[in-house]
Amino acid sequence: MVDERRVRIGVVAPASPMSPEVPDKVTALAARLYGARAPQIVFHPQCLASSGHFAGDDATRAAAFVEVANDPSFDAVWFARGGYGSNRMAELALPRLSEVARTKTYMGYSDLGFLLAALYRLGFKGATHGPLVHEVLRKRGEAAIARALSWLVDRDPAALEPSLAGAPKAVAFNITTLSQLLGTPLQPDLSGHVLMLEEVSEAMYRIDRFLFHITSNPAIRRVAGIRMGRCSQIPENDPDFGLDAEAVCRFWCERSGIPWLGAADIGHDGDNKVVVFGGV
Repeated sequence: MVDERRVRIGVVAPASPMSPEVPDKVTALAARLYGARAPQIVFHPQCLASSGHFAGDDATRAAAFVEVANDPSFDAVWFARGGYGSNRMAELALPRLSEVARTKTYMGYSDLGFLLAALYRLGFKGATHGPLVHEVLRKRGEAAIARALSWLVDRDPAALEPSLAGAPKAVAFNITTLSQLLGTPLQPDLSGHVLMLEEVSEAMYRIDRFLFHITSNPAIRRVAGIRMGRCSQIPENDPDFGLDAEAVCRFWCERSGIPWLGAADIGHDGDNKVVVFGGV
């Protein structure tokens, strides 16, 4: 007898709140893509909460994450939106996660790198860099959501960052997020991993500064190498910085002795590919 159980995905917002039009758009897209096989996407009410910059206060965001992560009826936890705030709730939530939580996929990126890093540090196998739910609203957003669902529902290898084929363990982070989590209790051991990096809306001198910090960290110097994803919407610098993101990354790789491995197909855009922390 064929198991016709539909994949069940819980959506929570550990950082900034989700726009109210997102649930209908994502649910309708999933129905068009999968028909009767469409995953059940359940949006926690906390996604629309508001407390200043955040989707509810730290305790509210932590409680919603723990509730969905510990619920055995969900196969995956999909993060609603980046922005800022997952670092503030991570240590409130992590001690409350059950063994059930270890069985799930957790998908997101950008600010959610704080939480993905912490989960990976604790040995969770499902931490995954990939599109956020809110990206249905961006240019090529439907393509991003379709790619995320293709991994969450079918584990379609076409969703994966292409250099992962035959590669050692890998992780992917926003540059600012990784720089800020180094030296904190959220920092995982990335020895022997391919480290993929991307950035958005940061001046080139700031990217240079962050990469100095990242590549100077003794633990990061044990990675297998660095791949640079897309750095987009970079503000103009006066005077011109004189180097682009790849040149800056190559410079700090050479200075630190970390192998430069080339480009990565990740970024804050509709073409952002999936990277499973530690490998598939």
